[in-house]
Amino acid sequence: MLDETRLNSLGLPKPPAETRVVVAMSGGVDSSVVAAMLKDEGYDVVGVTLQLYDHGAALARKGACCAGQDIHDARRVAETMGFPHYILDYENMFREAVIEEFADAYLAGATPVPCIRCNERVKFKDLLATAKELDADCMATGHYIRRVDGPAGPELHCAADPNRDQSYFLFSTTPEQLAFLRFPLGGLASKAETRALAAKYGLRVADKPDSQDICFVPNGDYASVIEKLRPGAADPGEIVDMAGNVLGEHRGVIHYTIGQRKGLGIGGLGDPLYVVKLDPGTRRVTVGPKEALATRSVPVREINWLGDAPFASRPEWHVSVRIRSTRPPRPAILRPLSATTATVELLDPESGVSPGQACVFYETGGSRILGGGWIWRGH
Repeated sequence: MLDETRLNSLGLPKPPAETRVVVAMSGGVDSSVVAAMLKDEGYDVVGVTLQLYDHGAALARKGACCAGQDIHDARRVAETMGFPHYILDYENMFREAVIEEFADAYLAGATPVPCIRCNERVKFKDLLATAKELDADCMATGHYIRRVDGPAGPELHCAADPNRDQSYFLFSTTPEQLAFLRFPLGGLASKAETRALAAKYGLRVADKPDSQDICFVPNGDYASVIEKLRPGAADPGEIVDMAGNVLGEHRGVIHYTIGQRKGLGIGGLGDPLYVVKLDPGTRRVTVGPKEALATRSVPVREINWLGDAPFASRPEWHVSVRIRSTRPPRPAILRPLSATTATVELLDPESGVSPGQACVFYETGGSRILGGGWIWRGH
């Protein structure tokens, strides 16, 4: 039996100086603080930054390479703290695993969440494999989430600061990945604490603003990115009501999302109308009253289960679920159909449930993430 007192702060049974940690560095303040903090504690830190895209090429104009600035910032942190730093070119991988699917999902009328796919397919898969090749004992990231050693193995829990919690974007982390990952910022009380640590270590990124947009979608303009990737994606079509009556013309299905009210261009028709269905095949956008958006039953697939007992070992699980990153968890009944598919019954109907979004499962009344999956049909 291992003497618990001999575990280091990362839960590994050897001194920090003999523990190699690969830190995934984005160039932002969070991952920079993780790298500096672990180096300060005496760990053998190796910084790795992924070059995922070239903004300059994506926008076809000079001086727009945010990716280059982030890489520069990460390298400077490594120089300040005195640990090696590597840049890995993952552009082709990122395009195939994340950007192409993002475009196709939008064309299919879904509302994708590419940050989850990036964590799942690039950072926690390929980068994690690279970390092992570098003989790392673990890989640390700047995500705001907690890893807790439970009786059945490592568990994923929400961050201590609910305003920074990133559990919605990390539900697809597998138990095997979780065994190797560490999230040193998950227990911090606030982002201010992170910035204070950056200042303490003399990092120039201490005041760097948080990134708000999806990294390859500058200024949140999804449509222009998709039009570049899929010419013809913005072909116009009809806006119809729920009975099929034509109310107007739209400028491309990709400009709309389920639950959208503004910018429909069909004002003056009495009660407010919302997008309730997108049909890329017929290029139709269907609108209706708010009550038409209410959804109680949500089909979910590609489920990653993090509970202790096998997912399909029970007919139902009483959980809380989050169907959008911006919404709080709500009570639901999770009914497995197979090891990776289920129907989620929301105890209170929600509006704006959209295919392509994630549905994340939480322990009722607790902080543990039990997994999640992808919403895949219309409501």
